[in-house]
Amino acid sequence: MPFEDEFEQALRQTGDAFAAEQHSHLIEGGERYGRRRLVRRRAALVTGSVLSFAVVAGAGAYAAGTVGGGTDRTSVAAAPSVDEGSGPAGDKGPAGGSGKYSGEQLVAILKQLLPAGRLTDTRGRGTRESGPYAAGVFDDGKGKAAVSVSFNRFTPGSQALADMTACPGKNDIEFDACTEEKLPGGSRLMVFQGYEYPDRRVETKNWRAVLTTKDGYVVDASEYNAAAEKDSPITRPKPPLTPAQLKSLVTSPKWTPVVRDLYAPPAAPGGGDPVRALHVREPFLTLLPKGLRVVDKGGDGDATYAVVDDGKGRSLVQINVQPRMGDVEQELFPAGDSSVSQLADGTKVRLMQRPGEKGGQGVVWWTVDTIRTDGLRVVVSAFNAGSQNKAATRAEPALTMEQLKAVALSEVWKRQG
Repeated sequence: MPFEDEFEQALRQTGDAFAAEQHSHLIEGGERYGRRRLVRRRAALVTGSVLSFAVVAGAGAYAAGTVGGGTDRTSVAAAPSVDEGSGPAGDKGPAGGSGKYSGEQLVAILKQLLPAGRLTDTRGRGTRESGPYAAGVFDDGKGKAAVSVSFNRFTPGSQALADMTACPGKNDIEFDACTEEKLPGGSRLMVFQGYEYPDRRVETKNWRAVLTTKDGYVVDASEYNAAAEKDSPITRPKPPLTPAQLKSLVTSPKWTPVVRDLYAPPAAPGGGDPVRALHVREPFLTLLPKGLRVVDKGGDGDATYAVVDDGKGRSLVQINVQPRMGDVEQELFPAGDSSVSQLADGTKVRLMQRPGEKGGQGVVWWTVDTIRTDGLRVVVSAFNAGSQNKAATRAEPALTMEQLKAVALSEVWKRQG
């Protein structure tokens, strides 16, 4: 299949999932019992893509031209308002814009912002289409490297936007460093230094910087220490741009008119934002039983986890909070299932104990799944290992089923409904 067709198909598939399945599954052991699932930014980092638009990282194998020296270091934090550049009703996000910028123009800007070197095999997609980007193979004399920068726009304040700049936990995937930063004007920045594969099966490095603004604009830059994202020989010890240079690349004001040309995502039916940002980490941590030492934690939004140790070995504990799941209640809590019970207030509870699913030897997976009458679903799981893909560290999870149930049924989740 030609590259253009593969790229467009990947964008369409990921974009459709993003629009239709607004809620996330759990970070690492995922609760698959529900149809509202979103491939989280962390999973995207695992595969080398950050949401739909970062699929362009693979375009780095195609590219041509000479790069000028110098990197613009001024911030793009002061983004235009959401009203600017809004497209006609019916335009679906993540969407393109009016088309003021062609792919060739985006490539030209990328060349201006890269350090001294050559950018060859260039590819780009303009702002008229979904997922505008510029990409190429950059060589500063120390080895070829795939580089790309891509642009998108999402609902301000949405979970999708919040997830873009949230670092994964060390329990999620293998990576060397990740930083989160708040910038003037309400923008947020994440700089990630990781690998192409979560299990680090090869040493291909993936470094990226993601900038989001309070108005929903996203600039995402990615680089590798190889000429292509996958199945390409490593050409240098590390990618060419330093974390500081990646930051400068995504915060350059040269991208401001580019993102301003993107249409706003469509409003949610009936008003409101169906993917508003949830923050469950802090209340989740406070609900954990006393006597547990938190040795690792990660995630936020509607899904988070902690690795705890009570002196008997590490245990992974996860929670997922999903509002408005009433339409799939019968699917999640089937009538007549002996694992399902109903409380006096109408809340349904499902208790499950089963083997782990990620290959860790001897791992067991205990889950308490709940749904309230307003459709709020809270799922809490615990494992007898610090990670599902590693061998069990203890006979049973650190939390009993009753303790998991207490966390899931806590009144603290009412405000998330």
